[in-house]
Amino acid sequence: MTVSAKTNTAQTNTAKTYTGACLCGAVRYSVQGPPVVVAQCHCAECRKISGAGHSTGAMFPLTALSLQGETSTFSYTSGAGNTVTKSFCPGCGCPIMGQNSGMPGHGTLTLGSMENAEDLAVQVVIYCRDRPIWDQADPEAACFETQPGWKPEDGL
Repeated sequence: MTVSAKTNTAQTNTAKTYTGACLCGAVRYSVQGPPVVVAQCHCAECRKISGAGHSTGAMFPLTALSLQGETSTFSYTSGAGNTVTKSFCPGCGCPIMGQNSGMPGHGTLTLGSMENAEDLAVQVVIYCRDRPIWDQADPEAACFETQPGWKPEDGL
């Protein structure tokens, strides 16, 4: 199977350094680009660790990564039989990176923790079969540029 993937603007800039941090700032990182791939994953494990319908991350060689601060880890066996290790801040719980034994020497940084990922676009979406119906983008849904003034008691 051949996958046609979007090209990231970052792929033309090999010198870019991406930076990121957890919510409380205790864990920080920098990584030299471009990423190997930017992916969105809908598997059950990624949905649980992200608290959303998917996770989105950029994979980089670990040799390009500088990580400061203590992280906690959680490992599990994927459906493919690989060991997946998720790293997160022990203080605020923010997910930082995932590693998969099937891709040694690489780590996938969560785009939600990245401070300057504006030039990165999702290239592949995986586990589409597991995408929940509530994680679909509805073109008829209201879109707000900032936090709306809506309150639950206002109704829909």
